[in-house]
Amino acid sequence: MSASTHSLAERYGAPPRWRRYFLIALVAVLVGGFGVLWLWITIVQSDPKVSSELISSDIVSDHEATAVIRVQYGEGPVDAHCTVRAIAHDKTVVGEETFEPRQDGEQDNTVTIRTERRATAVDSIGCTAEGQVRPR
Repeated sequence: MSASTHSLAERYGAPPRWRRYFLIALVAVLVGGFGVLWLWITIVQSDPKVSSELISSDIVSDHEATAVIRVQYGEGPVDAHCTVRAIAHDKTVVGEETFEPRQDGEQDNTVTIRTERRATAVDSIGCTAEGQVRPR
């Protein structure tokens, strides 16, 4: 027998024909699933019910800090809760305030945060509304 008369398929057997179709279908299902996930992320998650932004902050004293938070509503005012934290120089949270923003059309909310010691920075965690678990 010569090496040229035997092919690998003859020697070891050919893979089943259905394997190729199965892999093509599997790839199509995975690509379709990721496409649906991408659509859901871009359509549903891109327009939150409420979002917020830290405009300014001021360290008033050793036990008080203030922040101006701009709150924006998606399709109209909703019941929301926003959280602001005061942070000390060693990166520990020294005060936290959760507030309900005004819904009278005014976007800027001034918040006073009571602190246990002097804060050096104020951080806006974000706002949440019903059905919106991730603060924005």
